[in-house]
Amino acid sequence: MTAPGKPQGLPDPEHSGPTVLRIVLGTQLRRMREAQGITREQAGDHIRASHAKISRLELGRVGFKERDIADLLTLYGVTDERERGEFMDLVAQANVPGWWHQYGDLLPSWFEMYLRLEQAASVIRTFQVQFVPGLLQSEDYARSVIVVGHQGESVEEIDRRVHLRMTRQKLLGEPGAPAFWAVIDEGALRRPFGPPRVMRGQIDHLLAMTELPNVTVQVLPFTFGGHAAAGGPFTILRFAEPDLPDIVYLEQLTSAVYLEKRPEVEAYLAVMERVSVQAETPARSAEMLHRLRRGL
Repeated sequence: MTAPGKPQGLPDPEHSGPTVLRIVLGTQLRRMREAQGITREQAGDHIRASHAKISRLELGRVGFKERDIADLLTLYGVTDERERGEFMDLVAQANVPGWWHQYGDLLPSWFEMYLRLEQAASVIRTFQVQFVPGLLQSEDYARSVIVVGHQGESVEEIDRRVHLRMTRQKLLGEPGAPAFWAVIDEGALRRPFGPPRVMRGQIDHLLAMTELPNVTVQVLPFTFGGHAAAGGPFTILRFAEPDLPDIVYLEQLTSAVYLEKRPEVEAYLAVMERVSVQAETPARSAEMLHRLRRGL
């Protein structure tokens, strides 16, 4: 007889990174809880925690404590040892630290979550108005941007932040790399971060990155005037795992917002589609980049 709340559709650990495992396992925990008619408050009380912690666990926003998960499985009626063992094995793999763990002292928790999602995404679409997207920044440009945002930090700390960004970019050249589609406002390309040689180098780097089969760059020119994304920059992440919804990432000065409710995500998807039509085509964008470079 099948135990109540048996986890269904667990991800294949050989093809899922820790982030995917964490989010999918969180979704499974939510389904098991709801199937048993248990509230977040009741689940939180059972593991000596708040309902907010249960919410974060179910969203995959925090690491799993094995004792807490074991107690929740018991509460949700999952008593079969084989099923529990399978679930707990995946929990252990979901807790494996990411490559950015060594930079933990530099990373706020809200951005660490973004790095996890970025590594797990199959498609990343972004609209940027002030900066060249981090995944497409040259080292000199990245250093100039980081220095502006972290004035007063030591040279060593700045170097580590630059190294973090450069390491993050390796994602686009790895096997199974996500499709990355960036729409960049012309203002981001004209705003100087560093001397002209830095900006020339940045444009050269952008052109080189567009040679990758998974990278698409479009420029939204000033001449277009008002555009659909007037509200500011945003990023949409899509995942191959069917249990994972699209997520919209909105970065703020000292925090970030993650949107995953379908109506909110669809609104941003619609804006992204419109701004992609309003921007220059990839081929014309490359021509525009060459013209901008000649003017530097």
